[in-house]
Amino acid sequence: MFKPASEHERHLRVEMPEQRSLFSLLGLAALWAAFLLVLLAVNTACAAVTVTAARVWPAAEYTRLTLETSSPVKFSQSIVKDPERLVLDLEGIEPNAVLTGLSAKVGADDPYIRLVRVGRFKPGVVRVVLDLKTEVKPSVFTLPPVGEYGNRLVVDIYPAQAVDPLMALVESPRQAAQGEQDVPDQGRDKAVVAAPDAPVAKAEPAEPRSLQAESQNIGPEKTLKSEKRKPELQVTRLVTIAIDAGHGGEDPGAQGARGTHEKDVTLAIARRLKAVVDEEPNMRGILIRDGDYFIPLHGRVVKARKVNADLFVSIHADAFIRPDARGSSVFALSERGATSAAARWLAKKENEADLIGGINLDVKDPYLARTLLDLSQTATINDSLKLGKAVLNELGGINSLHKGAVEQAGFAVLKSPDIPSILVETAFISNPEEEVRLTDNAYQEKMAKAILSGIKRYFSKNPPLAKSRLAASGPL
Repeated sequence: MFKPASEHERHLRVEMPEQRSLFSLLGLAALWAAFLLVLLAVNTACAAVTVTAARVWPAAEYTRLTLETSSPVKFSQSIVKDPERLVLDLEGIEPNAVLTGLSAKVGADDPYIRLVRVGRFKPGVVRVVLDLKTEVKPSVFTLPPVGEYGNRLVVDIYPAQAVDPLMALVESPRQAAQGEQDVPDQGRDKAVVAAPDAPVAKAEPAEPRSLQAESQNIGPEKTLKSEKRKPELQVTRLVTIAIDAGHGGEDPGAQGARGTHEKDVTLAIARRLKAVVDEEPNMRGILIRDGDYFIPLHGRVVKARKVNADLFVSIHADAFIRPDARGSSVFALSERGATSAAARWLAKKENEADLIGGINLDVKDPYLARTLLDLSQTATINDSLKLGKAVLNELGGINSLHKGAVEQAGFAVLKSPDIPSILVETAFISNPEEEVRLTDNAYQEKMAKAILSGIKRYFSKNPPLAKSRLAASGPL
């Protein structure tokens, strides 16, 4: 028998279609929102990448070309022969004045790049063509934002055949002269080779020739002054000092209130140090960096070892959060942690140079792997501390000392397993008064001579050991 529906059942029948409609509307809204999100993501991905800055750093070792962009850029590269060209296809980039003006930044003296051409290759792709002067080995990579830099596309142009720094040194005019001229037998050991402008110290203990010449033409007063410079260095070969100007290129280092960049100060002092070292009859200076370009920290160690350096001196200009910090400091490597919180902070800051300067982490250097093995460096560190103490004592004569003793921390640039290495903080560039001194020619010269005096004092107590013929720059 048919029963009429209750009022509650009739209410449910009316309510259910309304709920289904509501669920359908919510589903459509969700789908529409998802579609809009996908569309927004696609539009964002397809938005043109803007080139915000372009920089070129030419050097004999390699030329670096940097494009700073608003977001990461996808690229492809190829080498074209006859004539030599490097072709870069950049996706999602729209040409602008910064990119098209890149060619004007390439100088005629660039050792590798002749010309840069920029144009639209196809929709959504800009082609950059580097017309080259010689066969090259390029390294192209991207870097994420760091410090004041945004995303970067880096193009490093290396020569196809890398120049051996030791062979370049031996073939230089000064070294060639030493290899071609023998000193006549006048009471000296014939096994020692010398050139008139850079004589090697005699094998037997005797007064250096430079002092002998002085003693013939000077009075008692100057003779007394020359005696105060003793003990003089007595070695049977030429001593090589690797001089490292900190930072460079993309990595400006610290900056003073007047706009002075650390990389410029360190290069100026390094060049002066090389000049005074080269004036010594038994020494030669090798500049790790001789221009405004970036060298990775490990590359500085490798270069010093390739030239068989006896010592490694890295020049820096300190900075601190307080402008009243002042004075000079000397640091050596530590395997067991920093000797102070300040040394730890400074080492961390200096070790970040590779992040700022930019290195290609995909490149594995087999020579580097052999250089930076996890070896015990106790003996080398002990020698570094002796060298550092000798240099620090000399620096105290021209500037106040920030610390009265050599400090230690894990500086990557000092990690040579067999070369005594120190890092010299010449002064605080963050101190307005010391910033002015750092840019003063007279102060730079005093700093260079003080470091040299410390080096000579170190060698007077720790004579260098014999090395190979090639390292000695002349047949023995």
